[in-house]
Amino acid sequence: MTDNIRVLIPEEKIRERIKELAEQISKDYEGKSVHLVSILKGSVFFACDLAKRITVPVTMDFMSVSSYGDEKVSSGRVRIVKDLDETIQDKDVLIVEDIIDSGRTLAYLKDLLGSRMPKSMNICTLLDKPERRVVDVDVKYIGFEIPDEFVVGYGLDYQQRYRNLPFIGVV
Repeated sequence: MTDNIRVLIPEEKIRERIKELAEQISKDYEGKSVHLVSILKGSVFFACDLAKRITVPVTMDFMSVSSYGDEKVSSGRVRIVKDLDETIQDKDVLIVEDIIDSGRTLAYLKDLLGSRMPKSMNICTLLDKPERRVVDVDVKYIGFEIPDEFVVGYGLDYQQRYRNLPFIGVV
């Protein structure tokens, strides 16, 4: 199953970095609660591990957007597959994403969710590919900056495969 995948970020490094991110988020949101908006499907592993380690009150909701289909490159067209179940008005929102490359999806989501009047809104991503950025997006919390390679594992997939790998790997 993983013969053609090279480990880029081992499981232990992911675990350590999530702990550090959770500590920073807990400090930044001290005295508040944070509402995590996990972008399905890719960020669910990351969002759950992050939420378990945040020490301030946490609520969660999920959104599913698509810009890839079965391709390795974003189409540039963002489509809402599943919207939020509850309002984010007057909440401190933290969008949790698995990976940011072109920035188009996050820019679209930030505009869409910003129009719903949250108290505050920030972005947290496990992986960032700044080389691929087409649209500037302000990302407050970044797990790892990675090179422009197609990655899978820890929630990220290729044609719905490899999400369950405990590490980030390059196909």
